[in-house]
Amino acid sequence: MAKMKKNICAWFLVLVLIVGASFASYGAARPSAAQTSATKKNTSSKSRKKRRAARPKGQKTPTADRIKEIQTALQREGAYEGQPNGKWDNATAEAMKKYQDKNGLSPTGKIDALTLQKLGLGSDTAGKGAPVPAASSSPSPNPNTTQP
Repeated sequence: MAKMKKNICAWFLVLVLIVGASFASYGAARPSAAQTSATKKNTSSKSRKKRRAARPKGQKTPTADRIKEIQTALQREGAYEGQPNGKWDNATAEAMKKYQDKNGLSPTGKIDALTLQKLGLGSDTAGKGAPVPAASSSPSPNPNTTQP
């Protein structure tokens, strides 16, 4: 009977070792929850950085054509002297300051929405479009009515 108890204990020990080894190998094959969340955080922060880098920040620098438009408008208003050249130079900044001061705007010499609006170069994107000529108020004749 003692020999049978030893055999049962030995088999029980072997069974425990096999089950323990299988659990250990299963855990090694799958990453733990901490490893998974760390991987997810790294992946998501990388993708967020990529998205942020793709978006332009702030305002874009005006093109040479846009600067020419502004210079022409300042010239029309008597603030800019010279030929529009498409370069934002000291003469253009001074003309902008002069125009802004003359029209009750903050004389910064920088391009801003209110100044562009006053110059007739406003942006529909900014919510303030350029002035639009008023529509005529005379009614158009109705083709379905007869004239006496």
